Amino acid sequence: MSMDDKAMNILLVEDDEVDVMNVKRAFKKNKIRDALYVAGNGLEALEMLRGDRDSHPKIPHNRRLILLDLNMPKMNGLEFLENLRRDPQLKAIPVIVLTTSDEDKDKVEAYSLNVAGYILKPVTFGKFSETIETLNKYWRLSEMP
Repeated sequence: MSMDDKAMNILLVEDDEVDVMNVKRAFKKNKIRDALYVAGNGLEALEMLRGDRDSHPKIPHNRRLILLDLNMPKMNGLEFLENLRRDPQLKAIPVIVLTTSDEDKDKVEAYSLNVAGYILKPVTFGKFSETIETLNKYWRLSEMP
């Protein structure tokens, strides 16, 4: 199986433009060529995953992974997770929380909603890039439908 067969469809749910740029830079630096889609909040992310709106790009149904911030307008990360897990079509998608929230209650709630990981956003770009590189290695090794 070639690396291309393992290409992922990654949805970044993040409202902070600087963080979005950091993820894109980290992908480029680590030569990650997976498709990266960006939603600015939970509502937009659900629309993109369901293909509800023509204005959003539709995310292919296979090999999906969600990188999720918790602190967002309209629908925060935990509300998004609750909606995702209630949807029979979407509930199995792995989600990795990538957030600045070090609140224990957020961690407990996120894990109770079956997140695959909870990662605090590193402050420096170098550390952020290392984090993305580690995640990339992990999702390359994971067998995903």
